[in-house]
Amino acid sequence: ERIGKTLAQLNMTMGVFVVDGGDNWKVSLTSGKQEFKDNFVKTCKASVEAAKRVNAKWMTVVPGFFDRKLPIGIQTSNVVDTLRRGAEIFEPHGLVMVLEPLSDTPELFMRYSDQTYELCKAVKSPACKILYDAYHMQRNEGNLINNINTCWDEIAYFQIGDNPGRKEPGTGEINHKNLFKHIYDKGFRGVVGMEHGNAKEGKEGELALIQAYREADSFNN
Repeated sequence: ERIGKTLAQLNMTMGVFVVDGGDNWKVSLTSGKQEFKDNFVKTCKASVEAAKRVNAKWMTVVPGFFDRKLPIGIQTSNVVDTLRRGAEIFEPHGLVMVLEPLSDTPELFMRYSDQTYELCKAVKSPACKILYDAYHMQRNEGNLINNINTCWDEIAYFQIGDNPGRKEPGTGEINHKNLFKHIYDKGFRGVVGMEHGNAKEGKEGELALIQAYREADSFNN
């Protein structure tokens, strides 16, 4: 409630928060087990109330790890089935769960933009879209602009972190000026989340971060 009040006072837009159902990373939505479906649905319902408190629209969802005992098609079907349950909860409220493919470990089921696009198309709901994190996607697949174009109609949210290092723009190999210009020219006017650390510590690091974003966004000045 305090976060929501402060955001309103500062005229700021809330970014994502995580639909966190607890310890379901390793044995996850891929398994099709009813206990995990039920827990996901319960957490989605609680997330609706949390979203109201902070005036949020987007919530991060990650299916979890592979279930190595099941064929990939069965795992995909299990994930789609559960995500549809979540979409049914969020859609009437105008909320959007954004699926984030990650690079943290190869054990994660959802790791690529085209795979996440496929899941969104299968769920068939405006409440299920892609969170395109440039850091994770640079690590997993590269070719950022082309892959963004391919998945464009299912992307609802972006996150930033340079690679390697997961720090602010300009500290790694991603050309953020080109990336920002590209998504702006394509009409994106949503939130770009800063999900990274600072290359330098303290106030010096914070000022350097602000300057890095000003430079990356300089095409629009």
